[in-house]
Amino acid sequence: MSTASVYKGLMALMTQAIRAASADGVLEPVMADLGERFGTPYEVALAATKAHRYVAEMHQIAESQAAAGLTPSLFASFAAVWAKAASAGENHAVRSLPLGHDDAVIKLWRRDRKSVPAVVNRPVTDPVWVAVEEAARGGCPPVGHLTTLLAELAVTGDRESGHAALAVLAEWPRVVVRLDENARRAWWHQRPQASPAEHVVTRAAAGAFGAPLAVALASTHGDGRVRERAVTAMLAAPSVELMPFLVLRTSDWVRSVRDHARAGLALLLADDPVRYLGAVLPVTTAIDQRYRGAFAVAQVKAAFSTASPEDRRSLAASSHPASRRFCCDLGLSWGWFSPDELIDLAESGPDVPIRARAAEMACRDAVWRRRVAVLRRLARSRRPEVRAAALTGLSPTGDDADVVAHLDDAAPLARALARDAARRAGVDAVAWYRSAVLDKPTPPVIAGFAETVSAQESALLNPLLDHPEATVRAAAVRALRQLDAVDAARVAPMLHDPSTRVVREAVTALRPIVKLVEAELLWQLLTDARTALRRGGYRLLTAGTVSTCLRAGLIAAIDPDPKLAARARADITRLARDVTASTWRSGVTPESVITTHQRTDLTTLLQHATPALEPDTVDRLTSWLHATATA
Repeated sequence: MSTASVYKGLMALMTQAIRAASADGVLEPVMADLGERFGTPYEVALAATKAHRYVAEMHQIAESQAAAGLTPSLFASFAAVWAKAASAGENHAVRSLPLGHDDAVIKLWRRDRKSVPAVVNRPVTDPVWVAVEEAARGGCPPVGHLTTLLAELAVTGDRESGHAALAVLAEWPRVVVRLDENARRAWWHQRPQASPAEHVVTRAAAGAFGAPLAVALASTHGDGRVRERAVTAMLAAPSVELMPFLVLRTSDWVRSVRDHARAGLALLLADDPVRYLGAVLPVTTAIDQRYRGAFAVAQVKAAFSTASPEDRRSLAASSHPASRRFCCDLGLSWGWFSPDELIDLAESGPDVPIRARAAEMACRDAVWRRRVAVLRRLARSRRPEVRAAALTGLSPTGDDADVVAHLDDAAPLARALARDAARRAGVDAVAWYRSAVLDKPTPPVIAGFAETVSAQESALLNPLLDHPEATVRAAAVRALRQLDAVDAARVAPMLHDPSTRVVREAVTALRPIVKLVEAELLWQLLTDARTALRRGGYRLLTAGTVSTCLRAGLIAAIDPDPKLAARARADITRLARDVTASTWRSGVTPESVITTHQRTDLTTLLQHATPALEPDTVDRLTSWLHATATA
């Protein structure tokens, strides 16, 4: 929640500044002055389309900070900013961002509100929306609850509510896939008394599809005859909301259902690709890896190739990352982008795979055309994948000096390219790193030093363990671990470092040599007031013997930190199954000899942790403690 407060709070501040600048008529100079330090134009525009989701989150952050004794007014104001951005007719200022170096990207990726379902402004109190969000987090029970909720809605016969529910599902293609899988796996085989779903199944079996939502649910039925009737109903009255369910049936395991759905999908995309392609694309990318999912992908590619450039841009503005990536991959493969558009896409693309591929193609074109200025521009990008591609392109041009300047780059690949260029240019990279570590150490410099020198020179890093900057201390510990030169006596005191980052690095460095750390220190960490220290102590203790792991797990199972407690319970369950393994189970059974004192101690801890553990786990551990021999 603290992380979200920074990211979305800064984005709200940027959005508010854009709106004010637009109202004062100074938007272009303001954007030119801010650059990309607080978010690219694409990121601001994309955040504005998701503003309705941020309102409740800002209120939750405000309540959380109020509980911590901080003022809630800051994030209450941010909630008002996002609520205004989510209102109808808003985002004019965001849409009128100056088209500088992001010209092609803004044109390509800016979201068209006409293509966005009305569900984006749906309140978070909508039960269908809440159920879909819960199902998106995973697990069968939330998906089952969503199915029951949709069935109850379908029984009412309310077409407007049914269309609204289908519109919500269209925003979550992965949930549609899970809904289909869960319906066949568990839900349809259950026979709850007086369940509204039974009425939907009965109507589907009789062929009386009174509403699109009932058709959608029937298309996920376990009976192939019911699914085939549902496909027939979909094709008899085609609608955009039902297209995700029709796509699922194109990979059905029953040939008659599959062939019927495939023929219908092919005809619909051929007759009106603009209308149906936007609804078909998200689910198509979700089932791309299925055994029979290739047909839908091929049909989408064929329809996409015949679409106009404007329609392609509208489809590329999809809110689903997989859909955006699919459209961009097609555009890059089929050469739809000009060199300038490739450059803009590399700098401001929506995700890493798109930026990396666009940068590679832009740099390849720049090398062939000898456009060194383009390569230098991309080498200054804040995206590491773009810088790496640009430096790779600069190497054949002979501009080794520009590449060598990236010896202190934050990206490992960029540093490696810079060292290779330094070798060609006659620059001693090792000497450069030695000097930089002594004079002006930074995390990239320290990382480059560790990548270049041997363990014999690790002594240069020891003074950095007391550096005033936490990032430098953490980088120094990481470098010592990479050089296999960790001194337990020197690094162990850093387990109490004020910085959580340093503590994590110290734990990772000490875990292979945990036997050299005093056991009393580790047990003290497990009961420390700081969560980071308790997590670190648990990680170190679980690298020891079975009895040590079990004792640490029983203590941490009732820890106030939910993540640490969940991890401890999972480890205890695994240990309980391992130490009581049957002869048919593969694997090595852990050591099973403990002292009398250890048995008494573990029994007491098990009694305290019993409420947090599964009964089977408690029974296994109790039996093991009574049956295990003592030394």
